[in-house]
Amino acid sequence: MPSGVVLAADPQIVQKGTLTGVILPKQTSQAETIDFANAKPMPLPKTTLTPASLQSALLDAQPLGRPGGVAGKQGNGRQTPEILVPAKAISESDANAVAPEAYGTSNHPFTTSRANPTGGKVTNLYPFRAAGKLFFNIGASTYLCSASLIKKGLVVTAAHCVANFGARQFYSNWRFVPGYDNGAAPYGTWTAANAWVLTSYLNGTEACAQYGVICPNDVAVLRLTPKSGAYPGTQTGFYGYGWNGYGFTPTNLAQITQLGYPVALDGGLLMERTDSYGFVSSSNSNNTIIGSLQTGGSSGGPWLVNLGVAPTLSGTTTGSGANRNNVVGVTSWGYVSTAIKQQGASPFTSNNIVPLVTAGCNGSTAC
Repeated sequence: MPSGVVLAADPQIVQKGTLTGVILPKQTSQAETIDFANAKPMPLPKTTLTPASLQSALLDAQPLGRPGGVAGKQGNGRQTPEILVPAKAISESDANAVAPEAYGTSNHPFTTSRANPTGGKVTNLYPFRAAGKLFFNIGASTYLCSASLIKKGLVVTAAHCVANFGARQFYSNWRFVPGYDNGAAPYGTWTAANAWVLTSYLNGTEACAQYGVICPNDVAVLRLTPKSGAYPGTQTGFYGYGWNGYGFTPTNLAQITQLGYPVALDGGLLMERTDSYGFVSSSNSNNTIIGSLQTGGSSGGPWLVNLGVAPTLSGTTTGSGANRNNVVGVTSWGYVSTAIKQQGASPFTSNNIVPLVTAGCNGSTAC
């Protein structure tokens, strides 16, 4: 076992090529050591660097490789609801109405609103229900991030929600709650059987534009433990995922939808949705940059291209990279100044998400 690793009882550390994983022991209780009521948001890694501009990114655009992707699946929608904790009342306001695009000092337009419209629960519908909250322990304290399913039993999130960059330290006791809404778990809670990150992230040897903050591989996967042989994605469905610039134009632009549970918005009790153009910044470890109002707690939430259900076409054709509901990144970091209103995501590449999924799926029915 690598030195300095802090884990749940009797874990097993496994290294496969460029990846390192932790195999977790079976939990005796689903809620063991997890304090759903008082979970703290995982601090969003923050940078003080000067924001990258869209204009300079377009001038510096370089191909990211040969794009690839894997399709997702809708799921049957059957719920197995649980109440985690009594939810605190949140008053209705115009915050969940249609709103114009906002922007911060970065001049990067975006719209951030509740995923659920007034009077509706789209978080009970595909594709939204494949995203959710992720609870876990760092020592005796409970923290939370955001995450999403990319196979029926495989979750993708940020590596900083799984391990401590450069410290060879894994966290523990992850619980994924798909479709989390105001203290309720409509599709139950699911424990992790194992977790995988890039070894370069775990030991801090990868080339980051800012050490431990803006990095090329802030991406992790968790394989869930089945219940009676079943996984949540059978009910919720799961997203596809793409890599090497899937869904981006030749100038590395994409229309991104970000989902997450930032605690500065509605107390982290509701899923929030941000829509923004994303551009690839070569000076920031090829991370994608979007405009966003989201904050701590949004870490690990999916960045999707083509969110939604495809229309039936007549007299026209789809564009390039038209597969629906594909994750191309997860929320990685933001700026210290909340006035800038931008966030970044490590790129999904053939060197991170592809081997991570392979390792997470290996020998399992989860995929």
